[in-house]
Amino acid sequence: MVRTGSASVAAGPTLAVVAREAGVSVPTASKVVNGREDVAPETRRRVTEALDRLGYVRRPRFDAAKSSGLVDLVVHSLETSWSGAVLHGVEAAAHDAGLEVVVSAGLNRNRTGRPERGWMDKLTARGSSGVLFNLAELTATQYGWLDQHRIPYVLIDPVLEPPPGVVSVGAANWQGGVTATEHLLALGHERIAVVAGHQRRMCSGARVAGYRSALAAAGIRQRPEYIRHAGFDETAAHRRTLELLDLPEPPTAVFVCSDHMTLGVYEALAERGLKVPADLSVVGFDDLPEARWAAPALTTVRQPLSEMSATALRLLVRMMEGDRPESTRTELSTRLVERASTAAPRG
Repeated sequence: MVRTGSASVAAGPTLAVVAREAGVSVPTASKVVNGREDVAPETRRRVTEALDRLGYVRRPRFDAAKSSGLVDLVVHSLETSWSGAVLHGVEAAAHDAGLEVVVSAGLNRNRTGRPERGWMDKLTARGSSGVLFNLAELTATQYGWLDQHRIPYVLIDPVLEPPPGVVSVGAANWQGGVTATEHLLALGHERIAVVAGHQRRMCSGARVAGYRSALAAAGIRQRPEYIRHAGFDETAAHRRTLELLDLPEPPTAVFVCSDHMTLGVYEALAERGLKVPADLSVVGFDDLPEARWAAPALTTVRQPLSEMSATALRLLVRMMEGDRPESTRTELSTRLVERASTAAPRG
């Protein structure tokens, strides 16, 4: 069963406030609250005094025996096929585990990726036993709030590198970038560009790093003008493609770091009277339904979104039962799906 809902930190001093008062980091304050042993005695004393001075209320540890059987899934939107794949994986795994899922969407209306004020209070009010965050960008205060309330959580494809100890699931983005670029190299392309996502997003950086690595391994000179960032936005990808086409020596192939952005790439090429792949080979990333609908059908790197999400739910269940995964980072493999958007360069 899936329930949908809308999207703060609880009233009273948060763990971040306590940490600031004691002159320590939020993770260190969390260790003291959680009774961890790996804290220096003097640090423990300062944090304990700050907890008492500020009136911080220690919440009881999560009890699996009293679990509500309810978990939250926080997604950036329900309007994309990406979120549909994530929801499919979580729902299937939750059904197998006998859990219900509350889906919270549109929490980041200001596009920060951060849950809005008030949402976290609702989380405890409805008695959720754990949380999955997809493409979320949590603040230190929000991480501290989750630790304070002893709520297990797992990140699915986190935007930024998570703090130490935070469990996350993602795809092998670096290897995917290597695979996409090696495919174009094998076809005979040397002038290969990349239309990347956000410069600061972890997955985008890894994909570009894979692209660079594949070129270096092939002895191909890397051209700075061939690397363009479009923020995973279709319109921006359209502009970046036109910029690439206007170069004195335009590329013969392009690796686009999301299937969604390839729509903008295709549109730019059509405006110039160019064809895929006769004039420009295109490789995407994700293997969303749009990849099959495109004309020509898109060669792309498949990342297993549903499998990633199901894995995250299973990890969350283990944490709800008091177990702790041996590794905080789980990466699922990617693979190339060849279709009709790539070919050897002309001539």
